[in-house]
Amino acid sequence: LFAIFAFATCGGYSGGLRLSVDCANKSESDLNIDIAFAYPFRLHQVNFDAPTCEGKHREKLSLIGDFSSSAEFFVTIAVFAFLYSLAATVVYIFFQNKYRENNRGPLIDFIVTVVFSFLWLVSSSAWAKGLSDVKIATDPDEVLLLMSACKHQSNKCLPVHSPVMSSLNTSVVFGFLNFILWAGNIWFVFKETGWHSSGQRHAPDTMEKQSSSYNQGGYNQDSYGPAGGYNQPGSYGQVGEYGQSQSYGQSGPTSFANQM
Repeated sequence: LFAIFAFATCGGYSGGLRLSVDCANKSESDLNIDIAFAYPFRLHQVNFDAPTCEGKHREKLSLIGDFSSSAEFFVTIAVFAFLYSLAATVVYIFFQNKYRENNRGPLIDFIVTVVFSFLWLVSSSAWAKGLSDVKIATDPDEVLLLMSACKHQSNKCLPVHSPVMSSLNTSVVFGFLNFILWAGNIWFVFKETGWHSSGQRHAPDTMEKQSSSYNQGGYNQDSYGPAGGYNQPGSYGQVGEYGQSQSYGQSGPTSFANQM
């Protein structure tokens, strides 16, 4: 959805500006000079006629600049990102087993996500700079400077209508939002590759090996000596009141009457 918003707000743009040239001779004036431009913003190909205020002669002018490279690069990345997202969604839903086979699917998905994150950052930055140049090139005050009639103080040149750039500003915002989305998705795709879980399994395995080697050193043996004095159930005894020993074995101490 964010990719659609990005290329739709940029690739579908068309705008224009309107200028007014009021000559000293009113009959030579043109108060509605409309200049239209659109994506991909090859402004040097946008031509318009303007009065010279010297008789009926008119001059043919064009805007300055070609900003198609940054605009087309941005739209291209947005379109391919949309197509890949659509294809990935189909694979996630209908081909999940094939996706996880041999870990090839998550690995390819991880690499493509990293690449698209980088491309979103580059294309959005390039288009932000290109949009700034488009705004300057289509500024009515800048366009009026191109007209020879406006170089004479006797003529009045005024901007009537400026181009609306709100959708183009939105496209730049969506471009950077797409970068944040794809960059954040790197972590989730990384977990699908298995590298994250294998790294977590490696640490417990190491601890288990260290624990087993420690236990084999003799610290958890059952006896404290070769005779096993305190662990043999029938060997612990006491001397009775009359000098005879009482045995505390498995059957308990013998009665006092029997020893008598």
